[in-house]
Amino acid sequence: METRNLIRFLFLTVIVALLLLFTFTNLPYTLPLTNKAEELLDCSTNSRWCTSKNRFFQSNIKQPPKPTTRLHTADVPHHPLDPLTLKELNKVRSILLSHALFLNSNTYALHSVVLEEPDKSVVLAWNHGEPLPPRKASVIARVNGQAHVFSVDLGSGEVSLVDVGEHSGYPTMTIEDMTSSTWAPLGNADFNRSILARGVDLKDLACLPISLGWFGEKEENRRLIKVQCYSMEGTANFYMRPIEGLTVVLDMDTKQVVEIIDKGKNIPIPKAAGTDYRFSAQNSKINLVNPISIEQPKGPSFTIEDDHLVKWANWEFHLKPDPRAGVVISRVKVIDPITREMRNVMYKGFTSELFVPYMDPTDAWYFKTYMDAGEYGFGLQAMPLDPLNDCPRNAYYMDGVFAAGDGTPYVRSNMVCVFESYAGDIGWRHSESPITGLEIREVRPKVTLVVRMAASVANYDYIVDWEFQTDGLIRVKVGLSGILMVKGTSYVNMNQVNQEENLYGTLLSENVIGVIHDHYITFYLDMDIDGPPNSFIKVNIKREETAPGESPRRSYLKAVRNTAKTEKDAQVKLKLYDPSEYHIVNPSKRTRVGNPVGYKLVPGGTAASLLDLDDPPQKRGAFTNNQIWVTPYNKSEEWAGGLFTYQSQGEDTLAVWSERDRSIENKDIVMWYTLGFHHVPCQEDFPIMPTVSSSFDLKPVNFYESNPILNIPPNNENDLPVCSASAESSA
Repeated sequence: METRNLIRFLFLTVIVALLLLFTFTNLPYTLPLTNKAEELLDCSTNSRWCTSKNRFFQSNIKQPPKPTTRLHTADVPHHPLDPLTLKELNKVRSILLSHALFLNSNTYALHSVVLEEPDKSVVLAWNHGEPLPPRKASVIARVNGQAHVFSVDLGSGEVSLVDVGEHSGYPTMTIEDMTSSTWAPLGNADFNRSILARGVDLKDLACLPISLGWFGEKEENRRLIKVQCYSMEGTANFYMRPIEGLTVVLDMDTKQVVEIIDKGKNIPIPKAAGTDYRFSAQNSKINLVNPISIEQPKGPSFTIEDDHLVKWANWEFHLKPDPRAGVVISRVKVIDPITREMRNVMYKGFTSELFVPYMDPTDAWYFKTYMDAGEYGFGLQAMPLDPLNDCPRNAYYMDGVFAAGDGTPYVRSNMVCVFESYAGDIGWRHSESPITGLEIREVRPKVTLVVRMAASVANYDYIVDWEFQTDGLIRVKVGLSGILMVKGTSYVNMNQVNQEENLYGTLLSENVIGVIHDHYITFYLDMDIDGPPNSFIKVNIKREETAPGESPRRSYLKAVRNTAKTEKDAQVKLKLYDPSEYHIVNPSKRTRVGNPVGYKLVPGGTAASLLDLDDPPQKRGAFTNNQIWVTPYNKSEEWAGGLFTYQSQGEDTLAVWSERDRSIENKDIVMWYTLGFHHVPCQEDFPIMPTVSSSFDLKPVNFYESNPILNIPPNNENDLPVCSASAESSA
């Protein structure tokens, strides 16, 4: 029976794997719309009619652009920062496989193949239409178990070994690492017996590859991973049906089981009922609102030139998908409303790392302290976006072209979308009071441009938005959704729990505990305000006491500006009762009245890590010890958790680099900001979480001479589409 079940499981696994491979490598650019598509206003280019759920409306609205299938075989680079094309990835693979190190190897894997960006000075000096700098690839590979970093010149075919020093960790896992690790335990008879003993049929088994952090010498000198499993019987939401307490320690290279820990035999597998979140699985369906869609009669206001250069309103920037960061925004410029010149704001911005520690110290949970970018690849986990639901109708979709573990390129379709957003927000307004006798009511609408990606890192979904406003503000927003990682328990009601017992979370449903955890998302922000030489200024808001008899007031607030000289001066822990503003300024460029031009970072709701600084996960995630860091620009310092994050010990992090306390005044500097969430799960998070979001702003501060959107027009009824019911619909 056991052998028959194993064979059946392996057969199904192969079929699923082939389907997944086909999906991820050949997914068409156009995805089918949801079953709500027919309810949205659909207007063809030359038609007089718009349809909406069997009603007819008269309109002249242009048909919005739709994603089209792209094979990417003809792609060519146009900009020094354009990602490697499909042809270039194939060439990199060919060059490497002809290299002596690879020819003489028994095993190899390419963990990262991306553009080796030219030096910043070269990119800044380049102008559109000029020849591109030499195209090179940066490759992280493991050959015969040893990690190497290579520079591959695509023109000459030369391969150079890059010295990155000694590292305790390993490169980001490949998709093949993760997939093969979930299958490997099935080759172990003891594991199979443990699964069957829990009453789970092998055909219903789903397993996840879980990075294990670093907790001492026992875990050194080999790539290890832990595997935990779930039952898929009766639901697509297998995450809610954990086989609690069963953990397999696996050697990721040999695929040999190192250890099986089985301590949860008395814990039942939670029921499947009520866990499926799919619309088709719901017994009752509720329409709370009417369908809504934003129509643009003249089409979108943005253009994307040469596949990666985005132009909208007064903004211009370079956009590319990245297998580790997700998306990278570069060469961000804005038009000055007075001089009409393009002004530099940011050279490069991206998600550098995500640190997700769970707060359960027990055997099956203590190691769950994920680094989602450095261990799993934030971009590798990005899923195709769903038109009309992830992104509105007029969105433009961008594919990611990445390399698999053997170097073969594949396409991640619809990975990024770009769209204009209007939610009824106000850009600026003023109405004059009747007591002045002035009949003034001036209001301007706020329309923004959004760049969006969504990554599904196993159970959790992250939505990252870069939102550009016409007033010069950039808002970076992170949304959390998806499914909780839950713990099985014998409890079905809180009345069974001893008050002194620590559940490490919340009882969400019968036999299901949602474990408390944190999310920290650290952003790399290479601000170049009117050029690279910038300074960081902390503007402390201080209470000032008045002198006796000076004023009826006893106190007021005063802004005290302190320019950070070195890195340690710029390390910031946010404090509600010790407020500051955080400015990046160009001290050599001033406004008409003498203020240095700049931008300020405006934190939104956030959280700080409360873990002990000597706790192994916090050592690795020490970049969350402060919310703000500022470092001098260094091309090799981009990943806050280190270049090789997997099983790293924390010796190559932002916190370590910043200990050098280098000079940062009037230098080319990089600001790092960590956005945090404490998550104490609640029943509303079951079986899938409503999205919770937070954000931060990069806001102009004395960058302009005055309000940069003073002269934009208000909306006019004649400019907007008006769809009225036709005689046919009322007949």
